[in-house]
Amino acid sequence: MKVSASFILSWLVISFFCSSQAYADKLTVASFSKSNIDDWEEKIFANKTRYQLMQMPGKKVLVAESKDSASALIKEIRIDLKKYPYLNWSWSINNRLPTANEKTKSGDDYAARVYVIVDGGLFFWSSRAMSYVWSNQATKGEYWENAFAGKNVIMLSVRDKQDKTSTWVPEKRNVYEDLRKYFGKDIQYIDAVALMTDSDNSHGKVKAYYGDIYFSSH
Repeated sequence: MKVSASFILSWLVISFFCSSQAYADKLTVASFSKSNIDDWEEKIFANKTRYQLMQMPGKKVLVAESKDSASALIKEIRIDLKKYPYLNWSWSINNRLPTANEKTKSGDDYAARVYVIVDGGLFFWSSRAMSYVWSNQATKGEYWENAFAGKNVIMLSVRDKQDKTSTWVPEKRNVYEDLRKYFGKDIQYIDAVALMTDSDNSHGKVKAYYGDIYFSSH
């Protein structure tokens, strides 16, 4: 059967459109599996947590080792939450920290946490952040204001002491709905994503692992 040039052209256009639509369903934030951390900036609060890429069985991941330290990796990236409301990531921790009350400054240490940040610009007091944490004592689903930043940062326990260590766990959060629920506002854009493994308040030692991070439309 002879196929016309116009048919082939139409098929290519449709294929390109469909592949573009599929690609648009996902917006990559971190490609640790492809050895890419160049566009992440480190912010040191108290000593340096060691962040490095490591090959593990089946995949390459980001490893964070904290020994009485608190530093974060931050990536500036503007996300339209009405197009990409879902934050997807995976993580694992080696051990838990011996903190008591995570709602106090002395207990504000976490083996792993992932932030989404809304930049207030010149009005820095208008900046907001959600911090998804692997908590030490708080129960899954519990939330509270950060001990240092107050109501500007909401901590949300998505994993707790009932979850196994040394086990990879996938996560998916509707950030648009979380921001509306916990801040009482419709926030369309976030401006950065951050990761932090810290143990400076408890003076402990902890190791965590982070997989690739992306936003999705569904």
